[in-house]
Amino acid sequence: MKNFDINLLRILNVLLEEQSVTATAARLHLSQSAVSKQLAKLRQTFADPLFERTPYGLRPTPKALSLSDSVYDILQQINQLTRAELFDPAQSQRQFHIDLVETAYALTYPRFMPQLLQQAPDISLTSQTWNDDSLQRLLRCEIDFGIGIFEWDERSSSHYRNVPLSLNYIELARDYPVCLMRRGHPALSEPWNLDVFLKYRHLQVSIGGLKRWLLDEILALENKQLDNAVNMTDFYAAAKLCEQSNLLMCYPSGPALAMIENTELIIRPIPIELEPGGYLLLWNKHFDLDPSHQWLRQLITNGVNASLRK
Repeated sequence: MKNFDINLLRILNVLLEEQSVTATAARLHLSQSAVSKQLAKLRQTFADPLFERTPYGLRPTPKALSLSDSVYDILQQINQLTRAELFDPAQSQRQFHIDLVETAYALTYPRFMPQLLQQAPDISLTSQTWNDDSLQRLLRCEIDFGIGIFEWDERSSSHYRNVPLSLNYIELARDYPVCLMRRGHPALSEPWNLDVFLKYRHLQVSIGGLKRWLLDEILALENKQLDNAVNMTDFYAAAKLCEQSNLLMCYPSGPALAMIENTELIIRPIPIELEPGGYLLLWNKHFDLDPSHQWLRQLITNGVNASLRK
């Protein structure tokens, strides 16, 4: 490996994550031809094909998989060498970018931003609502953090174990869905069970780019589904509609309890057994050793944990 080009390892690392020449080229702002040429050099260097073409993309060979952890560790060490050893929040003008689900704003920002503004008056945060592309943005290091909803229930396709390997995460809080309905709803005069829950039409509030909730997935396993009359993204408008109709609405309990205080809505448990889900703070492992990143991670987690202990 005389005169080995370290950039080859960067390309190998992204190829292992993306398992696609096209996606790797786009992420590294290179042409597909350039990535293919570098892959040829990698194959020659390691005396192994490294990737096999399949109808679903590139499949790493056992040799490539065995190199994965070492390549990542080497790149992290190189990145650390180029970073400043000290980080002074009071002097920093860094701008952080965060994608987060709608319900995570109230969970996090009021609980860490006051400390951030006090410790780092010139640091700024740019937020965007979590969407279908947020995980990819994290993988491409286009954003610093994501706060998304993931499930602990084994029946869910959004299980936390499905988080990509190149991302790290911390659990911020757990929550579970509840059912909201207006005072005087006819369901209140009936035994509260799954049959009654499914008998009435529902108002679905979509958050975080999720097209299906855990509840939908569990019902589908029993060949059942909610009868959704309307799908909305704004909780306050949905709550007003729920107050004025016989629609049922499911929503995470934490924000639901906080937002219905001055409404005519009441809460009932969802009559089906499911594991509470949770909010994860995610970031790319590329930022693991970045001092400013570590500082903000700690600020967010400490702020949320302190408020939940009260």
